[in-house]
Amino acid sequence: MKSHSVSSSPPTSANSSPLARLRRKLSPRKSHDKPPPTNVNNSTSAPNVVDDNNDLRWVFNYFDENGDGKISPAELQSCITSAGGKLSIEEAETAIRFCDMDGDGLLGFQDFICLMTGSVSEEEKTEDLRQAFGLYENEPGSGFITHTSLKRVLSRLGESRSINDCKAIIRTFDLNGDGVLSFNEFSVMMR
Repeated sequence: MKSHSVSSSPPTSANSSPLARLRRKLSPRKSHDKPPPTNVNNSTSAPNVVDDNNDLRWVFNYFDENGDGKISPAELQSCITSAGGKLSIEEAETAIRFCDMDGDGLLGFQDFICLMTGSVSEEEKTEDLRQAFGLYENEPGSGFITHTSLKRVLSRLGESRSINDCKAIIRTFDLNGDGVLSFNEFSVMMR
């Protein structure tokens, strides 16, 4: 998010539809809220599909604030706002209408999968990562994430971690050993 928020101006192309904007808002959150990986597997084997569905289930349950098995427009808006994004209730309703298979105005888990796994270009994925990276940067524009900035953002998202946990996460993906994460290292971690 360029200024840590997403514009609510009208869409100018198919890539800036309410659904595309919602995906961009949700994608960083999805990745940041899940527990740190215990190993890195870059293959496209079946276990990764299971992991992705488990991750989506975890995010779905987090968004489903009242535990009724459905995500309402208000719950969707609340979670995006708590992650530092902006989503109007109208945008949330539009996104839900787009994927709501049973027409109840709510997202069930299968609807949520549809919303989260819609086709996104590599350019959009890279832009999503840049926006997410901006949320985690030590100082806006600094070009790196420290263990302190990681801890701050995770705490803000309700995932409190110790400084030692954050150092361990960074060490896992710190390819050049400088003690911080660059955008390229962050990209490896998030994919």
